Amino acid sequence: MSDETSGVSEAEIAVHWGEESYFHPPASFSAQANLQDKNIRDRFSLDNFPQCFEEFADLLTWDRRWDKVLDTSDAPFFKWFVGGRLNASYNCIDRHLEKHSNKTAIHFVPEPEHEAIQHMTYRELWVRVNEFAALLRDFAGVKQGDRITIHMPMVPELPIAMLACARLGAIHSVVFAGFSGKAAADRIVDSESKLLITMDSYYRSGALLDHKEKADIAYEDSKNQGHAVDKVLVFERYPGRYSSPTPIVEGRDIIVNDLLKDFRGQRVDPVSVKSEDPLFLMYTSGSTGRPKGAQHGTGGYLSYAAWTSKNVQDIHPEDVYWCMADIGWITGHSYIVYGPLALGASSIIYEGTPTYPDAGRPWRVAEELGVTIFHTSPTAIRALRKAGGGNPEKYNYHFKHMTTVGEPIEPDVWKWYYDVIGKKEAVIVDTWWQTETGGFLITTMPAIDPMKPGSAGPAMPGIHPVIYDEDGNEVPPGSNKAGNICIRNPWPGMFQTIWKDPDRFVSTYFAKYNKDPKSTDWRDWPYMAGDGAMQAADGYYRILGRIDDVINVAGHRLGTKELESAALTVPEVAESAVVAAKDDVKGIMPEIYVSLQPNVEPTEELRKRISDAIAKEIGPIAKPRAVWIVPDLPKTRSGKIMRRILAAISNDNNDVGDVTTLSNPETVDLIRKLHTK
Repeated sequence: MSDETSGVSEAEIAVHWGEESYFHPPASFSAQANLQDKNIRDRFSLDNFPQCFEEFADLLTWDRRWDKVLDTSDAPFFKWFVGGRLNASYNCIDRHLEKHSNKTAIHFVPEPEHEAIQHMTYRELWVRVNEFAALLRDFAGVKQGDRITIHMPMVPELPIAMLACARLGAIHSVVFAGFSGKAAADRIVDSESKLLITMDSYYRSGALLDHKEKADIAYEDSKNQGHAVDKVLVFERYPGRYSSPTPIVEGRDIIVNDLLKDFRGQRVDPVSVKSEDPLFLMYTSGSTGRPKGAQHGTGGYLSYAAWTSKNVQDIHPEDVYWCMADIGWITGHSYIVYGPLALGASSIIYEGTPTYPDAGRPWRVAEELGVTIFHTSPTAIRALRKAGGGNPEKYNYHFKHMTTVGEPIEPDVWKWYYDVIGKKEAVIVDTWWQTETGGFLITTMPAIDPMKPGSAGPAMPGIHPVIYDEDGNEVPPGSNKAGNICIRNPWPGMFQTIWKDPDRFVSTYFAKYNKDPKSTDWRDWPYMAGDGAMQAADGYYRILGRIDDVINVAGHRLGTKELESAALTVPEVAESAVVAAKDDVKGIMPEIYVSLQPNVEPTEELRKRISDAIAKEIGPIAKPRAVWIVPDLPKTRSGKIMRRILAAISNDNNDVGDVTTLSNPETVDLIRKLHTK
């Protein structure tokens, strides 16, 4: 072993990132914050577990209070607030009517800028959810426990459909609109859904897209797999005007807007469900194998989404809150729909691309609606930066709080977000969590903890992480070594199981560090997230990305996120993605793909500077085998870079897998051509 790699065991991920300095929240923010208790983590210590989580449940209205906070008798299938009964739709709408009937629940911002913003009050939301729930129950025969697949874009009818399902005790499965008809079919079949709810069309990057064509594919494909839905319910983007070139299939497809008039004025009593009854399925899209349906319960999930929305997002009744994620992902479920609406907040739904017609669009929306809390992903932040930022200084908006979610944010990008988008006025929470966790796990508490670029922060109150190496030994804080981040204890937001696949649930998330499969003690079931992480001496965690993305170069395990961050220190680089490439000498070597800022030309000198920046930041061992400068990186419609496609190209694999979910499939051929030159 060379000197460069000595002292790094096979079980650890070496970390070369320097620690950044702290940024402190403004006193004005801390004075108004919902959570100001500096002893909050003591209140949520393991000594007070699990009773401490009653504080989360107390934010909700219960039809019957729970008998037991946590039931571990079938560990790791944990049950929260057992004996309690409630309804999620009631908690998000009905209970706000007495005091906030005329308050805006949803601001819908259409992508075409000439179309007026729609402001839906809690009263109007209540009426529309009731009428659609009546249609589902009395026309479509939906009852408690039925699964309903919803394949819809970012329009108000999407949360209306979700909340109508929840009102009836039905389990919704929302599929991201950018997913193909085939992807929707796979989820319909796995969940054995009774209905497909969809939309005729919607706007994306200035074009009115035909969405109904995907419903036809989904129906036929699921039928061929042996499961057909009873009906396809189609909302119209423009009520009264069908906007899709794909025709309606008589007897199967129903135009919702035509049928709703028959249910005008109807009211549906919310079905009181058990706390542990499923609220929804959220499918995680693996690159291989069938998708995993993460099943989330009602009481635990909703209480976790509400508490974190109140105390991490710092949502107050007077705030206008904009999460720029898509409701088709867990972020949209927890932090556009369920969390904010459970608090009676005003939540924005934006239909299209944030940089359409230009990068100034988000700031015009923020100015017009008086947005105070802004929530987006590092991918979107990098896209805005690449597009020039849209001149935020021109617009009179003031964020008190900004969230970043979905992947680690590089320090350089964090500082741009803070300085340019936040105008140095906003607190940032850099949150780490997953589809499976239901809500934030690691974050700074905005009025209490200082911010540190590149670090997600300490753990959420009540969350107790641990970093293990491959053999189950704890990797100590401040060691500059990383390992597999796990959570020692269960929490209310965590998913209950993988739909119809409990064995996969146990083997994927709990088996690795469990020493007694028969134990009913929660201490024996640490949750394994599948991410690499390190903990600094100050207790802050840094997430290094998926363990699958760790590259082993000559016995030296390198986290890809560090390499990508190093490339971004070169000012001309807009985005980067690192993949593992097979090498005859070293076994594996990193290759890096970068896209450049506007009007920057690729040169050999720039390639060398990128390579040198990585060697300087991390060490010669990390020097990439090749630096590929590409017009754009292959991305899903949600902005996720598809590294598996790049890895296939780097490894001369002609099968790059499914590219139907890409927003820019043409880039794959362009990158392939670069490799063949």
